[in-house]
Amino acid sequence: MQKSQLTKENRTTLIISLGDPAGIGTEITLKALGSKSLNKNIKPLLVGCKNNIHETYSKLIKHGIDNIPDPNKLHIIDIPLENKVIPGIVDEYTGSASFKWLLNATNILLEGKANALVTAPISKIAWHKAGHKFAGQTELLGKLTNKKTSMLFTAISPNNGWRFNTLLATTHIPLNAIKNNLTKELIRYKLDSLLDFCRKFKEKPLIQIAGLNPHAGEEGKIGIEEQNLIIPILNEWKLDNPSIKINGPIPPDTCWISAADAWIGSSKKNDAPDGILALYHDQGLIPVKLIAFDQAVNTTLGLPFIRTSPDHGTALDIAGKFKAREASMVAAINNAWMLSQ
Repeated sequence: MQKSQLTKENRTTLIISLGDPAGIGTEITLKALGSKSLNKNIKPLLVGCKNNIHETYSKLIKHGIDNIPDPNKLHIIDIPLENKVIPGIVDEYTGSASFKWLLNATNILLEGKANALVTAPISKIAWHKAGHKFAGQTELLGKLTNKKTSMLFTAISPNNGWRFNTLLATTHIPLNAIKNNLTKELIRYKLDSLLDFCRKFKEKPLIQIAGLNPHAGEEGKIGIEEQNLIIPILNEWKLDNPSIKINGPIPPDTCWISAADAWIGSSKKNDAPDGILALYHDQGLIPVKLIAFDQAVNTTLGLPFIRTSPDHGTALDIAGKFKAREASMVAAINNAWMLSQ
C-alpha cells in the first residue's frame, strides 16, 4: 500500500500510537505532550482508548503531575479496550489493543492524513498471546508497507548538539542465528541506509562498522567472519563510495569509545563517527543506552513515512506508579517532526 499525497493541513499532524495499555505508553505520551521541550508546531493525533487516556490523566493529576494536556483538548482516535487492564500485566487483550492501535495509525498515515508516526512501546509477549507473531513494531510496519526496513537509533547530545547514530544490521533474532543472517547483500544494504541517513546532516559523514568476533577476529585467529565476509564487503563498498571514509571492522569493545567521548564533549565532534553499524541487536543497543538512554530514539528507515519510538520498552515494573521518565518520548516526537519536514 502506497502513501497518499499529504495535504497542507496534514503536514503538521503527527500520529501517536499508544502502545501496550498495561505499560507506560499513555503516561509518557501525556507527560511528553506537556513538556516545554516539545516543538510547539506539532499537532498530535493519538490512537488509543479515550477512557484509558482520561483515567491516566486523572491519576497523574492526583500524583501531583499537572503539566500535562487535558485529554478533552487532544485529538484522539478512540478504539476502546475490550477488557479491564491491570498495569504491569500484559495478556492477549492488551496485545490485541496495541496491535489494533498501530494498524489504525498506519492506515491513517498511508491515507495521507498525518505526517509521521511515533509509537509507544508494545509487548511482544502480548502480541504473541493475541496471535500476532511479529518480532516487533518495525517488522509489522515493514509488512504493512511492503518495504525493507532498517532499525537505527539516533540521539542529540544535550552537552554539545552532536548527533549520535547507530544502525543495527540484524535485529530481533537469536544470537545463534546472527552468523547465517549476515550476508553480503544485507551488510551492503545496511551501510547504504546508514550513509543515506547520516547525509541528512553531513555531506561526507564518517562511518564505522563493528566486528562480529572479539578483537574483530584477530586476523582470523578468533573467528573468520571479518576476514572472509566483512573486510571484502568494505573494500567493495569503498570503491562505490570513494568520498566516504569508513573504518572497520573495529573490535566491538572499543567501537563506541570515540562516540562516548564526543557525546560528553571530551573530544572533537569531527573526530567521532557520524554513524556506526552494529552487527546485532545487543552489540549496538548496550552502548547506545549507556551513552544516551534518555535521548536515544528508535527510527525506522525505509518506510514511506517517518516512524520513531522511545529507545525503551513497556517498563512493566513501574507501570501504574507514574514515575516513568518521558525524555525519550519527547525526543522521539521531536525527531519525528524534524525528520518529516
